Amino acid sequence: MMNSSRPDARRNAGPYLYGREASAVAQVLESGQYGHTGVTEEFERRIAAFLGVDDAVAVTSGTAALHTALLAAGVGPGDEVIVPSMTFCATVQAILAVGATPRFIEINPVTLCVDHQLVLEAVTAETAAVIPVLFGGRAVNLGPIHCELEERGIAVIEDAAHAFGSYNGTRHVGATGATLTCFSFGPIKNLTCGQGGVVIPRTSEQADTIRRLRLLGVTQSQTERANTTTYQVDSFGLRYQLSALNAAIGLAQLDNFDTAVETRRRLWCIYRDALGPLEGVTLVDVGPQTAVPHLCQVRVPPRDQVFQEMRSQGIGVGVHYPPNHLQPAFAPWRRALPVTEKAGQEILSLPFHQHLTEDDIAHVVAVLGQAIETVRAERHIGRLA
Repeated sequence: MMNSSRPDARRNAGPYLYGREASAVAQVLESGQYGHTGVTEEFERRIAAFLGVDDAVAVTSGTAALHTALLAAGVGPGDEVIVPSMTFCATVQAILAVGATPRFIEINPVTLCVDHQLVLEAVTAETAAVIPVLFGGRAVNLGPIHCELEERGIAVIEDAAHAFGSYNGTRHVGATGATLTCFSFGPIKNLTCGQGGVVIPRTSEQADTIRRLRLLGVTQSQTERANTTTYQVDSFGLRYQLSALNAAIGLAQLDNFDTAVETRRRLWCIYRDALGPLEGVTLVDVGPQTAVPHLCQVRVPPRDQVFQEMRSQGIGVGVHYPPNHLQPAFAPWRRALPVTEKAGQEILSLPFHQHLTEDDIAHVVAVLGQAIETVRAERHIGRLA
C-alpha cells in the first residue's frame, strides 16, 4: 500500500492509491511518450469493457467530457439546456462554452437529483438537451420520458462525474444506450486518473466527433500521423486528449475498483447507522445498493453555524454545492428555485474517503451531535438575551 500518510476525518475527501500507480507512471515516463498513446487507448478499452459498452472516449477532465458531448450532440447558440442548479459550476460552464443557455430546474429534496417529471415540466421549444446530474453517485432514471425527449430531438447528456461504477437498474450508468454519459476521474473521484474524463457515446458518429474534437480537429490518430508526411484538420478542436501518464494511473485504479466499491458502500452504511439516533439530521440517501457513493451528506439546519463549529473541532466538513442559479456569473438565468435554495442552506458534506475507519466515522458523528447541541444552546441564549 502507498497510503503511509493516511488522511483522516480532518480531510473532507482524498484519493486512495493501491500501490501500483507510481510504477505505472514511471513506466510511461521511461517510455518518453507522455501524450495520447497506446496506454490511453488501453484505458478506453478497459473502461468500455468494465461498463459493457462498445466504446469510450478519454479526455482531459469531466468538464472536457461535458463540453465535447454537448458539441457532439449538436448543441450550440440559441439552444437551451435543462440542468439542475445543484451541481458543480463546471456543468454550467460547459453549457456556456458551446454558446447555449442553461435553464435551471428544481431537484427532488430527498435525492438532490432531478426526476423525469421535473425535467418534462421544464421543456420548452428551445430545449436542445437535458443534463441530469447523478449527484453523490445516485443514478437518475429518465426512462419514462426518453421516447418523448427523442421525438422532440432533445439529447440526454448525463453528468456522471460522481457515479462511475453505479448502476441504473440492472446496467451500469453509461450502459443503457439512451444517453451520452460523461465521467470524471479527477483527484477525489471513486476512480482517479489524477485528472481525466471519459465520454460514453451513443453512436460511432458521436465517438468520431469527440475524438476529432479532443485532438484539435485532426482526423488522423497519433500512430497514423507518425507514418505520413501530412495530416488533415477538418473541424474545430481542442487539446483535450488524455495523457498516458493519467491513463496509467487510471488503469492501476481500475484493477482495484471492486475494493473501492465495497469500501465506499461499507463506509456510507456505517455513517447511516451512526447518524440514525441524531435528532434533526437528515441523511441524503444515495441508494448504496446500486450506487457507488461519492459523498456522504446530511441536511442540518442551521448549517452554517454547525459547519463552523465542526471545522473549529478539526472535522473536514464541506458543502457540495452552493446553488448555481444564485451565482453572479449565472445571474441572467436566475429563477426562483425554493427547494434547491432550502437544500443549499442545509446540506453538509461529511468527511468521506476510503482512508476512513469506523472510529473516524464515530468521531465525526459525535462532533456533529455536539456541534448541533452547542449551536442550539447559543441560539436559545440569544433569544433570551
